[in-house]
Parts: sequence; C-alpha cells; structure tokens
Amino acid sequence: MKKTDSGVPATPSVQVIERMFTLIDVLASREDAISLKEISERTGLHPSTTHRILNDLTIGRFVDRPEAGSYRLGMRLLELGNLVKARLSVRDAALLPMRELHKLIQQPVNLSVRQGDEIVYVERAYSERSGMQVVRAIGGRAPLHLTSVGKLFLAADDPQRVRAYATRTGLSGHTRNSITQLPVLERELSRARQYGSARDNEELELGVRCMAAGIYDDQDKLVAGLSISAPADRLDENWLPKLEATAREISEALGHRPPQHRP
Repeated sequence: MKKTDSGVPATPSVQVIERMFTLIDVLASREDAISLKEISERTGLHPSTTHRILNDLTIGRFVDRPEAGSYRLGMRLLELGNLVKARLSVRDAALLPMRELHKLIQQPVNLSVRQGDEIVYVERAYSERSGMQVVRAIGGRAPLHLTSVGKLFLAADDPQRVRAYATRTGLSGHTRNSITQLPVLERELSRARQYGSARDNEELELGVRCMAAGIYDDQDKLVAGLSISAPADRLDENWLPKLEATAREISEALGHRPPQHRP
C-alpha cells in the first residue's frame, strides 16, 4: 500500500471507509441531489452497497436524503467545517512557509492584515544577516497607501472606497517617494489588480523597498498580505515567483481554491 511521508497509509485500511470517502467525493461534485443509480455508476459500487453506506451516513447527518432515492451532502459536514474554519489562523498557517521563504532569500518576510486605514504587522521572519536597518515590529502599523500590502487591500476596494480613503487620510507622505496624489495612487492600484502583486518603492522608509502578494480565504476574500522587505538596491525581481507561491500555499491552507478550479 502506498504510504505518505509520515508513514501513514495513503488510502484507508478499512475498505468501507475508503468507499465512504468515495461516495462523499461524488456528492461533493454536484450542488444538487444525485440519484442512487448515478452514484452507484460513478463510484463503481453495487447499488445495494451504495445504499447501505449512504443510509449509515444519513443517520449521522453527513448525508441528506431530500426524497427517496436521491442524496446530497448533509448539514453535519457544514457544522464540522465551521469548527475547522474557526480554528484556522492566518498567522499559524503562514509561520512555517514564511520561514522557508526567508531561508531562500535571506531577507525579512512580513505578514500583515488590514485594520481600518492601516496595515498591522502580525508576524515576521528575519535574521540579522539581512542587512536591513529597519525591521517592522510585530504590532506596528502603517498607512495603506504607503505599503505594498496596503496597496493590495486598496486594490481590492471599489473606486468609491478608494476615493473615500484618500479624503479621510489626505494621502499624507513619509518620504519624497510617497504617493500623495489620488490619480497616481489609482494608477498604482490598477497595476496591482493587473499583476496580482504590489510594490513599495521607498514610500514608507527611504532605503527600503518591498513587494507583496495577497493571501485569500475559502471565500476568495483577501485576508492578509505577505511581503518581502529589502535594502532598495538589493530587491531582486526573481523573488516575486517565490513570494507568490508562498502566498498561494498559505491561502490553500486557509481553504482557498482559485475560482477556475472549483467544481
């Protein structure tokens, strides 16, 4: 039997459990109820075997039977799914992938979330060897329009909300590179939407440049951003694919599936 890296069998050791998983996968492939005949055909299981397992799953509320001879996934799976989702933490999901990315690039990797008109740094992976004079402390805050992650969140807003943000904050700057004019910010956000990543070109801190990619939850909602900070003359464009892959890995741990891959 094929094994996983941990030595655990890749398929269940009890046949009926393997069949149960197969049945649930078939039910999950359709939003509406499926007839017993179709389920049997798609799983390759005998109708009597299919009926028996589905009956047991119905007793446990893992499967619903809206009418005789048809089945769909049950509410118990939703209840369990909500329990798992409540335990999911962006920080917990991000910590190990962030450390792996830092090992590859040897520059600070930051995890940030939005709170109102600011981003808040909630985790980081860095070392003294990075050469960075400024490393954002966990709990530190920065305006959305001056940071790479903040621009991702603004890019996810509609134009009216972006204009309201500009009015509230006045788009105040921190350095000579800071974006302080709405038309310039709107062009920057348009690029962020086009490429799915954003930059900070010494806009928050002179001598420091950043690139960021978004982290999404199971509802395809932007919930956090992952960024790499580096001395301005050392930011390497070859890091971007690695950053994006790490952000995707964290998103997948939160249940995200790209829309084109959903059934």
